Amino acid sequence: MKIDKKKLQEIINEAEAKVLDKFKQVDKIKEHNQEKVLNAFQTYKIGLDNFSSVSGYGHDDMGRVALDNVFKGVFKTQAAIARPHFVSGTHAIACALFGNLRYGETLVSVVGKPYDTMDEVIGTRGNQRASLMGHGVYYKEVPLTTNSDGEEVVNLDAIAKTVTKSVNMVLIQRSRGYSLRKSVDIDTTRKIIEIVKSKNPKCICFVDNCYCEFVEEKEPTEVGADLIAGSLIKNPGGGIVEAGGYIAGKEEYVEQAAMRLTAPGIGREGGAMFNQHRLMFQGLFMAPSIVAEAVKGAILAAQVFEDIGFETTPKPDEHRTDLIQAVKFGEANPLIAFCKALQQNSPIESYLTPVPDEVPGYDDELIMAGGTFIEGSTIELSADGPMRPPYAAYMQGGLNYSHVKIALAGVLYELEKLKIYHFVSDLNF
Repeated sequence: MKIDKKKLQEIINEAEAKVLDKFKQVDKIKEHNQEKVLNAFQTYKIGLDNFSSVSGYGHDDMGRVALDNVFKGVFKTQAAIARPHFVSGTHAIACALFGNLRYGETLVSVVGKPYDTMDEVIGTRGNQRASLMGHGVYYKEVPLTTNSDGEEVVNLDAIAKTVTKSVNMVLIQRSRGYSLRKSVDIDTTRKIIEIVKSKNPKCICFVDNCYCEFVEEKEPTEVGADLIAGSLIKNPGGGIVEAGGYIAGKEEYVEQAAMRLTAPGIGREGGAMFNQHRLMFQGLFMAPSIVAEAVKGAILAAQVFEDIGFETTPKPDEHRTDLIQAVKFGEANPLIAFCKALQQNSPIESYLTPVPDEVPGYDDELIMAGGTFIEGSTIELSADGPMRPPYAAYMQGGLNYSHVKIALAGVLYELEKLKIYHFVSDLNF
């Protein structure tokens, strides 16, 4: 039976027509954030001289200092560190945690279980000796609760009961990770911080901001967060930064984290930048527009999959706080088909076929699709998912909306070949 690609395209066009009003809201946020970033560049008088690099120890690198200043200006903080030396978002987060927690102190995740790669950092899995718990840090989790729509959300009442004078830091992971819980928007982040500070004003409120930068008009540090961290091959790298991460917040906490990246006594004062200044400045400047393109793609994907009968989160009309679009398939084959199609419709390595496999830092096998210019970049169109129920695909990124739209047509084609979904009969194939 031949598949009519034109009818598959009709599904996408009809879905697009339903979400155009949402796109206007995304553009408004983009313009706000672009002005915020531009103002930071102007405030710190960024010039061509800031693109020059130094070698060796990296002492007296004025471009590096200027880059940190722009990041602190964008996030409205006392200090920031943006470096290509951070291996990943997890590495930046680990530096923030190890730098600011000591033996006998307590860390509480207030959003339930954090992302899989944090298990070994914290010590709930893997090399216990190398973890926070192995260094004598106590760890607790505040379980999620269920709202009236049956969605898992953060439990504000339980947070209020758990945070006491003995809690030294709370971890607020905004993005959902490999779960179907609601991502934590800025308003909810503000409420969590207010509760924590009312119970223990000295408790450090640390936010994992990965996938969330520039999706809303405010960042966590604008609503009371003491410290945030993220990856530069996600949102704030604008799709062109080759590696790295950032940490921003109160100067004391940023410096403590920096000393975990480098060494005590060095902190933010050393580290050759390997001629990455211009890319990092330019990527940050481009980020609000690139993020807006990715958010539009995620909204379209949600509408397309809702229209053909799948469960999605967030829904097409829901408020967005991160890039990630989850599609619940319920079984392995459509998840594999989804990732296969996304890879086939990538600009890089479209000829490869992704298969489930073990990945360092994860307990389950993963399937990952990402024909990206920068390896592992998730501001570029990519998708992955653990091979476990509910077999959800987590799509993120998209440097331009048109690419996402083209890729979605390819995904529908691969799903149609499975011959198990109702949109087959609806379209009379």
